[in-house]
Amino acid sequence: MTAATRVVVVEDSLTVRKQLVELLTTAGGFDVVGEAGDGKTGIELVQRLRPDVVTMDMMLPVMTGLAATEYIMAYCPTPILIVSASTNRGELFRTYDALAAGAVDVLEKPLGAEPEAEWGRRLAAAVRMASRIRVITHPRAKLGATAARRLERETVPRGRRGIVAIGASTGGPGAILEIMRALPQDFGSPIALVIHIDEPFGRALADWLDAQTPLRVAYPEDGVPIADLPPGSVSMAAPGRHLVLSDGRLRFSDAAPLHSCRPSVDALFHSIAADAGAAAVGCLLTGMGRDGAAGLLAMRQAGAATIAQDEQTSVVFGMPGEAVKLGAAERVMPLGAIAGALTALAGGAT
Repeated sequence: MTAATRVVVVEDSLTVRKQLVELLTTAGGFDVVGEAGDGKTGIELVQRLRPDVVTMDMMLPVMTGLAATEYIMAYCPTPILIVSASTNRGELFRTYDALAAGAVDVLEKPLGAEPEAEWGRRLAAAVRMASRIRVITHPRAKLGATAARRLERETVPRGRRGIVAIGASTGGPGAILEIMRALPQDFGSPIALVIHIDEPFGRALADWLDAQTPLRVAYPEDGVPIADLPPGSVSMAAPGRHLVLSDGRLRFSDAAPLHSCRPSVDALFHSIAADAGAAAVGCLLTGMGRDGAAGLLAMRQAGAATIAQDEQTSVVFGMPGEAVKLGAAERVMPLGAIAGALTALAGGAT
């Protein structure tokens, strides 16, 4: 008999907290071993009970959900699912900060627009998925929330490429943040970026990355020529739309999802393989599933330089692991070495 997944629920609203507990209990396969109404108590329960997963609200008294997430991931790493409202830009930014600090996924609180049983199924699936993720000690709280470090460099052949394409999913916000903080302001190529994050949480992600890194991050105008994009600028796929390269221009597409994803990393990578060929770099980071693996292979076959994040530093080795199996990755590298490799390949400063 499979042991029940042990859960600690951290939520300041008693009504919502009891709703979460009831939904998980009804779903079956879960044992809610602790409940907390503030971040400090949540930390104490995690340290004492060592649950399999934590559901964490962002807006908490005594200690915020962000501070609690940073502490847990630094001192007693446990998979954390953020269950939060997305009412304003500030709360969205705190959610991104928590994802960068090591939380594995985010689920919007029920708004009453869907039947409770349906939302309960989504909650159970998200908690179950989060509990299966192997998390590692995250140094953010020990180093300070705004600490930025220069990451280790790996020597790669130097060159200059027309565009760099990066894709990520689960664990992606933190991985992207580490890479972009380590890239120089004179990075030699424009960057196209796809991160899987559902609405409504994705709508301000570009603004958050822009504020956190030395590079300019934005949702591009549809049809902008990549030749007009400044080196080091980051063009990010908008939530719910594919980002592709066509005839030298970045385009948004409402085509069907790929691998249940829109935006899809594969949509971007395949389009760049066809349009840019060898004048590109592809980089596939941590994420669940296989989106991006076939596209990275297409890029490599077209002559592009290709990189996959290694298993040891990936939150989930699904996407990069599939790329490695396909032979799509010219280099398999730890997260700390990727910024240096991209810098050398793009022709910027080191």
